[in-house]
Amino acid sequence: MSSYTQLTAEERYPIYTMTKKGLSLREIAKGMGRSHSSLSRELRRNKGGSGYRYKQAHQLAVQRHKEKPKSTKLTVLVTDYINKKLALLWSPDPICGRLLLDQNTSLSHETVYRYILKDQQQDGTLYRHLRHQLKTRRKRYGSYDYRGKIPGRVDISERPGVVDERSRVGDWEADLVIGKGHKGAIVTLAERRTRLYLAMPIANKTKELTTGALTALLGAVKDFVHTITYDNGREFNGHLAVSKELECEGYFARPYHSWERGLNENSNGLLRQYFPKSMPLDEVTESEVLTATNAMNDRPRKCLGYKTPWEAFIELTQAHVTKNTSGALMT
Repeated sequence: MSSYTQLTAEERYPIYTMTKKGLSLREIAKGMGRSHSSLSRELRRNKGGSGYRYKQAHQLAVQRHKEKPKSTKLTVLVTDYINKKLALLWSPDPICGRLLLDQNTSLSHETVYRYILKDQQQDGTLYRHLRHQLKTRRKRYGSYDYRGKIPGRVDISERPGVVDERSRVGDWEADLVIGKGHKGAIVTLAERRTRLYLAMPIANKTKELTTGALTALLGAVKDFVHTITYDNGREFNGHLAVSKELECEGYFARPYHSWERGLNENSNGLLRQYFPKSMPLDEVTESEVLTATNAMNDRPRKCLGYKTPWEAFIELTQAHVTKNTSGALMT
């Protein structure tokens, strides 16, 4: 049996004309392919003081539909869940994905965005937890690379194709997040398969400090370090020492081709929620950076089936590792 559908404005016109001609409701219903009860209900609900008029009937039906109470999935329990995850800087998509796992509630990320927008229109502050707060983005066009040549540099074009496939754990992307006025920096690493993100603050972006941070962050999991793809900054001039220490291969993206290290670039953008560009980083502590990366690694990802990067890394490597107070992995 077909499901019931609301009468349309076009259907209301023949009801009006045929009732004026004196046809019975059963005759009209048969000719329209509608049930007698549907037409009887239509006349009872939408008849005015001057009888049934199709325009007036349609207006009454539309108004009644607008006023009808509608069920919503945004219950107090669900909105409380959304609010808590927004406070952890989760974006709407992972919130919805994890909500389905945690509470068996299916919700569209667009619904969450509308909820946040409505809150903002009522002077709420939920929108401030979103990564992009209606800020415009400025495109940076390529220019000459003044950063100098890197000894032993191997171009990304020579990197094994398996890295692009994301089929194994152990292919990392490296970069630096620089503090305001070039005061301090944070060395960052992102693992391409599991999206695990590691970071460590350094006082300044020297080759020695950068090299030490990279080997410290990955030393305990060197079995899961096959390649590292770097930015072209001179702070990575010690990449050969890193490759020797971790027994891996190093490659460099082309200048101003940040999308070749897209995962790391995106993760750095998330880290900026905790350490904005207006903030010097020379006094940032290892504990503060660890708190931020722990929060990021505990956010579920759609590409991981809404598992967290930390869960995915442990599951795929079976490694018995934890993070020490500096954010480095340790057995």
